[in-house]
Amino acid sequence: MKKHRIIFSGSGGQGVITASVILAEAAALYEGLEAVQVQAYGPEARGGATRGDVIISDTDIYFPMVIQPEALVSLTQTAYDKFLGNIQPGGLLLTDSHFVTLNKKVDAYQTALSMYKTVMDKIGKPIVFNICMLGAITGLTHFVKPESIIKALETRFPAEIMDINKKALEIGLELAEGHGIS
Repeated sequence: MKKHRIIFSGSGGQGVITASVILAEAAALYEGLEAVQVQAYGPEARGGATRGDVIISDTDIYFPMVIQPEALVSLTQTAYDKFLGNIQPGGLLLTDSHFVTLNKKVDAYQTALSMYKTVMDKIGKPIVFNICMLGAITGLTHFVKPESIIKALETRFPAEIMDINKKALEIGLELAEGHGIS
């Protein structure tokens, strides 16, 4: 039995909820796995705290919330500080070096990738930062195949913006190379 628990955290407008939904859809619709996704928002319209929990399993899932994630994505310093203590020992912590400073010790593999800066340098539009992050977490964990993420993206976004989304996903996958866990 395999069961993967992931928390995506950041602030409103960064696309962490969308990324968590896409990951769950990729697992459930294109890999035949069980998947659940739940989300929480801060009271602000934009800029408030956001969190998306995803559980991917090859067996039934009975509780949808993630208590101790195997993988944690924190895209703001506040999210990093808030959720760092929850990560499973030996888990994976992914942050963006532009937004988060790694300043605490934890029994987890911590990696800070330059996702935002790379997206801005190569694409010039921050709107696909979340897709880059999704590519990075996919490349780091291998919980689902990149092809499944692409299929989920194709059902969610119009064809005219798929090229930019695919490029952002590829950037994330490239940034993750050599940093993954097994």
